[in-house]
Amino acid sequence: MDTSNLIQTILIYALPVLFAITVHEAAHGYAARHFGDNTAYMMGRITLNPAKHIDPVGTILMPLLLYFATSGAFLFGYAKPVPVNFGNLRKPKQQMVWVALAGPASNFVQAVAWGVLLITMVGMGVDERFFIEMARAGVQVNLVMWAFNLFPLPPLDGGRILVGLLPWKQAHMVSRIEPWGFFIVMALVIAGVVGSLWLRPLMSLGYSTINLLLTPLTALLR
Repeated sequence: MDTSNLIQTILIYALPVLFAITVHEAAHGYAARHFGDNTAYMMGRITLNPAKHIDPVGTILMPLLLYFATSGAFLFGYAKPVPVNFGNLRKPKQQMVWVALAGPASNFVQAVAWGVLLITMVGMGVDERFFIEMARAGVQVNLVMWAFNLFPLPPLDGGRILVGLLPWKQAHMVSRIEPWGFFIVMALVIAGVVGSLWLRPLMSLGYSTINLLLTPLTALLR
């Protein structure tokens, strides 16, 4: 493996990844506080300081090990989840949907923002490869986080959204999966189910939506 290419790849992705996980987790905390739960605020987790959200194993060690083990073919990582006590929400079942949705929504907004930066740089004739690739990475990383976290299985955000939307009986049945949800999701990822049946279609939709939203800017900068 070319060490210089590895270092360059890490530098290109470092800032987008830090922004993606930091804003994602902070968004959960902000939403929870808005609806009545101050748990994350009291623990100092409603912050844009990346150090508060980085998990040494999930954010650094695991992605690096997977990168080397698979030659970059498969990457996965996670941040420290923001603590939310859904029982403190004013309307727990309904408002947990908005708290869960806040994280993926923040990633989609960031993907659009990186897209704006990319189109602006290209439109203004900026040809510095490092910054162009970083903007592309920003779009990609955030769309991956947006799509992956919407997968409808606890403990992912999509699973919590599903629990909040289902009737009580069905919601309780789905919520009971949570202790094993992470392992189930990983098994589905390794089997290729999540990638082929969920990530690719949803990311394709995400890219199409962003292209549509940024069409006026693209036309303006031509």
